[in-house]
Amino acid sequence: MIPALANLEPEPLWKHFDRLAAIPRASTKEAAARDYIRTLATKLGLDSMQDDAGNLVVRKPARPGREGAPMALLQGHLDMVCEKNEGTAHNFDTDPIKVVRDGDWLKADGTTLGSDNGIGVAAALAVMESTDIAHGPLEFAFTIDEESGLTGAAEFPGGVLKSKYFLNLDNEEKGTLCIGCSGGIKTTARRKVRLHPAGAGSAWRIKVSGLKGGHSGVDIHQGRGNALRIMGGVLQTLLDRLPVEIAEINGGSAQNAIPREAAALVLADPSRESELKSLVATAEAGYKTALGGFDSGLQITVEKAERPGKVLDATDATQTVALLASLHHGVIAMSPDVPGLVQTSTNLATVTTKGDVVEIVTSQRSAIESSMLAAARMVATVCALAGFEVEHAGKYPGWKPDPNSDIVRKLQEVHKKLFGEPAKLIAMHAGLECGVIGEKYPGMQMVSFGPTIVDPHSPNERVQISSVESFWNYLKMVLENL
Repeated sequence: MIPALANLEPEPLWKHFDRLAAIPRASTKEAAARDYIRTLATKLGLDSMQDDAGNLVVRKPARPGREGAPMALLQGHLDMVCEKNEGTAHNFDTDPIKVVRDGDWLKADGTTLGSDNGIGVAAALAVMESTDIAHGPLEFAFTIDEESGLTGAAEFPGGVLKSKYFLNLDNEEKGTLCIGCSGGIKTTARRKVRLHPAGAGSAWRIKVSGLKGGHSGVDIHQGRGNALRIMGGVLQTLLDRLPVEIAEINGGSAQNAIPREAAALVLADPSRESELKSLVATAEAGYKTALGGFDSGLQITVEKAERPGKVLDATDATQTVALLASLHHGVIAMSPDVPGLVQTSTNLATVTTKGDVVEIVTSQRSAIESSMLAAARMVATVCALAGFEVEHAGKYPGWKPDPNSDIVRKLQEVHKKLFGEPAKLIAMHAGLECGVIGEKYPGMQMVSFGPTIVDPHSPNERVQISSVESFWNYLKMVLENL
């Protein structure tokens, strides 16, 4: 066992987390982790099946005396986000995660830890292997490719699961029960642009950096800067004040992330260099003032660059920049039912210049499908007015909260008995596999819970050791009381 995990409780859970940490499992590359689980199921004499997408389902009979209990599903995803700090030598396709213990916390050495969702999967495996938990009949579902697009959940077949209760083990805050999530859709805008030979000016790279970024659902209400919106505003100012040509604009990293960085390659008369830099500096000061403490690290820099061969036609450049500066980003509506919960939002996610095509990707989220579609139409309309062709894709359903469901009542009773108080009920402004899989199983009651995990999806990811023991004790008692 990894030294950092030695002597930790609960040993059955940490044993499997240790094994998972040694198995590379990037999104779409989960085969080895799936084989590990299938081998365990076979060793335990349990039935398992794999669907066409690569999801794995295992069934375990009830403990003697609990055969009449309703069947429950334990579900988690096999893949992990693979991010590392600059300068960290780690190959996510071959190298095990180097787990480090820091007091009551576990983290990795310069990379993501994989506690999301490795802890939930390890807990499910510990239950699968257990002989001392008085549980009813169980199903286990291990899905693939959750992190890059909920693919496994989206392709999970209907008619396979028989459970009444769905226990998702992918929540990241001790003492909470997640009982709802938003649905989402991707809206992509493309414009075929005309290219001309570059003029006689000098080339400059303008870069927006230093922003916090974050998850486009969970962090959308934090007031953080959007690098694409900022870049659009800066370029608009330059086009208004200087004879500038634009060769390319690129920024953002993923549709579910608030963009932290963006860069544009521009040409300008070398005699106007000081004016160009002054305009950028003034814009930077203005954005810093507007963002304040929400995102204080913003930097907008100007550096000499290699001259491009071609630049965008002036009309194409003007309309592209105007669209970046004008597209809505952020909260559209807050929930009237759950205090502090974002109900509908839109994220301006990425912009890329690929030859003679500029592509802008956005995503819209809402717990209410009609609101999500209305937000997508709003974005599409603005893009179309700017001369872009638009397509929608990747739609996935939300999960409407039901605080009065039988499963919530049962889990609250257990939580109060074990911890002395009920759990805090929450809903997520993000897509969860519960919503996607649950849509195919009407009537299945769902809830999500887990230990405390901080900064998932980044090399700062860490899991609180004491919260894992609490999570395990809670899971066992829940299974014994369903």
